[in-house]
Amino acid sequence: MKILIMDDDQSLRYMLKEIFTFMGWSPIAYPNGREGLKEFLNHGADIILVDYHMPEIDGLETVRLIREHDLQVPILVLTVDERQEIANRFLDEGATDFALKPVKAPDLIARVQLHKRLLDMTKTYQATPKIQYEAFVTKGISQSTLSYIEQYLIDSEEPSTVEVISHELGLATPTVYRYLTYLCQQGKVQPIPSYQKTGRPKNRYHWIQSESSKLLRD
Repeated sequence: MKILIMDDDQSLRYMLKEIFTFMGWSPIAYPNGREGLKEFLNHGADIILVDYHMPEIDGLETVRLIREHDLQVPILVLTVDERQEIANRFLDEGATDFALKPVKAPDLIARVQLHKRLLDMTKTYQATPKIQYEAFVTKGISQSTLSYIEQYLIDSEEPSTVEVISHELGLATPTVYRYLTYLCQQGKVQPIPSYQKTGRPKNRYHWIQSESSKLLRD
């Protein structure tokens, strides 16, 4: 598996290459988005890691340019910023998920493996005769990731918080929140306020069962 890394931090590039090489993968790293994008357009990649703040072309613009050429390759954003508005900007441009800094090897490895499986699932659907499978349902919403979250909610007997779903599925919290918001807008998921002793109520999310989803569970 070829992993393309774009980050202006030399020590982080070295660490990521060591982690991925240990896993038996093939990492290649560049200090900015311009060089990384050129590598991708010429030779491709299976997974892309993009830093947010980089010289020449920042992470947001890099993601946008990649998506002009490829709608499927998983793009993980490397950032210390967990604000939902930042996540929404990246997801709008086509980012797949987030790997939060400081990077923890087990978390990053699991996340890369997850998105490779989701990509393989997408390709399997596309190769199936008579099945039309779009890479993106709408801007910032990947069909494979959406199906992954939907299935978790269908299988869950109890409503779950964003944090629980994020932990169970190995996806970043801002990513899960974005997809849950979309599912609520589609009328497939219901947010249930859970009132704590202190602080604001925290929503738990519950799949609204249709007859077809009941049959799937049975």
